Amino acid sequence: MRIAVACDHGGLNLKNAIISHAKAAGHEVIDFGTDAYDSCDYPDYALPAAAAVANGECERGILVCSTGIGVSIVANKVPGIRCAHCHDSYCAEYTRLHNDSNVLALGAKVVGEGYALKIVDIFLNTEFEGGRHQRRVDKITAIEKKYGK
Repeated sequence: MRIAVACDHGGLNLKNAIISHAKAAGHEVIDFGTDAYDSCDYPDYALPAAAAVANGECERGILVCSTGIGVSIVANKVPGIRCAHCHDSYCAEYTRLHNDSNVLALGAKVVGEGYALKIVDIFLNTEFEGGRHQRRVDKITAIEKKYGK
């Protein structure tokens, strides 16, 4: 799977761990930065990564900032993105099963590295159930179209 990954300065260590972990699992990773600990603005990195998922360049995305909240807000402004801010394995599993989320947001100061990598594995390896959940995802898409997201 091709994965878009991005972070701000607060998520750099976790982003690097995710990249190594994903590559070891056989995934191709596109790194949208940042690559420095200098203070930076998370929209500058989260947006291009989310756009790469929305336009089909990547199948999924993983975004990291200190809380995961900022990057999730940015990603969810991109039409076609269903970004889930997850801090546990249950949410990671069910956002894939029921919401067909295509981007995961993590908070580096909220979830430890070991557990974050477990969340990543669940997010990447869980398939969308479809069925009645497809109807709900279609309604989300209709909302995007109505409000010109």
